[in-house]
Amino acid sequence: MPSSAKRLLVGSTESYSGKTAVVLGIGLQLKALGIDLAFGKPMGSPVRGDEVDPDLDFVLQTLGLGDDRYFPPTVSLSETVVANWLKSGEILTCTAQLNSFTETKGESLLLLEGPGNLHEGKLVSLDLPQMVEAIDAQVLLVTRYDSLLLVERLLTAKAELGEHLLGVIVNDLPEAAIEQFKQLAVPFLEQNHIPVLATLPRSPLMRSISVRDIVGRLKADVLCCGDRLDLMVETLTIGAMNVNSALRYFRKGINMAVVTGGDRADIQLAALETATQCLVLTGQIPPSREILERAKDLEVPILAVDSDTLSTVERIDELFGQARLHEPVKVKCLEELFADHFDIDRLMQLLNLKVPVAT
Repeated sequence: MPSSAKRLLVGSTESYSGKTAVVLGIGLQLKALGIDLAFGKPMGSPVRGDEVDPDLDFVLQTLGLGDDRYFPPTVSLSETVVANWLKSGEILTCTAQLNSFTETKGESLLLLEGPGNLHEGKLVSLDLPQMVEAIDAQVLLVTRYDSLLLVERLLTAKAELGEHLLGVIVNDLPEAAIEQFKQLAVPFLEQNHIPVLATLPRSPLMRSISVRDIVGRLKADVLCCGDRLDLMVETLTIGAMNVNSALRYFRKGINMAVVTGGDRADIQLAALETATQCLVLTGQIPPSREILERAKDLEVPILAVDSDTLSTVERIDELFGQARLHEPVKVKCLEELFADHFDIDRLMQLLNLKVPVAT
């Protein structure tokens, strides 16, 4: 039957801007207020060849939603699917496949996660502007701070989404930019009918990755402390200088992954005496017994890889730009960020959503 539920679609101006984090942050606050939520994602986004988006189950579990409050993807833009469509040479229109998102399962609000950016899905006539028209949803747009020039892309988004744009969240604001952004950009956006519901400060923890993530990306051998792979890494450091310089440098770091050659025992030992979460050794040279024993004493995992130092650093650095939320410590941090910086009352007002009366 036609849905009487409201539909809020969390979109973004660019990939890896924090859509899933925003869905969870908002969802947790609304659940705490007693709002009957459902969650869905119209267009699936398989990761690295997987057929299932790994974030979907995580969102459902974190929000405590069952199958009766889940709207699964009806379209997928996996590599295989896209290749088959391209071979057919047809212009595909998948808008009709979104009909299920106009139905209801009894929820008050259907919280949806949109595609990676405004135009992803254009191949199948399901970019963000077309999607919100098809399901009559309002959009909360997430953008990652890079400079004041982000105002231009938000104005462009407003022009494309029109009245469907409910508001925006600016994510990952460095501390030095917060005041200027609030004084200059926020009033300008508000004057142009773009409500700013949150300016979320940069959080090293939210951008962090686990040692297990590093092991998976590098296909590394774990030489010790395999039970400590849940440690979180916030910064990446290269150990290629002399040991005195290295020690001064390492002491400034917080929760580091240190990448260095397997033959640099002096650097390895210096790293272990500072805030190092894991050592990544390159060059196929095993560490000395002394280093292994010290790492075990301090419970610091040592990883060994076949690749050279430069390519190893590049591959780890990519992970920081794609950090996922699948750790309880990040969910806790997210709850605190939204409690401090997100205007939930304004969201409720814009959605015309009422807190249910307790029975």
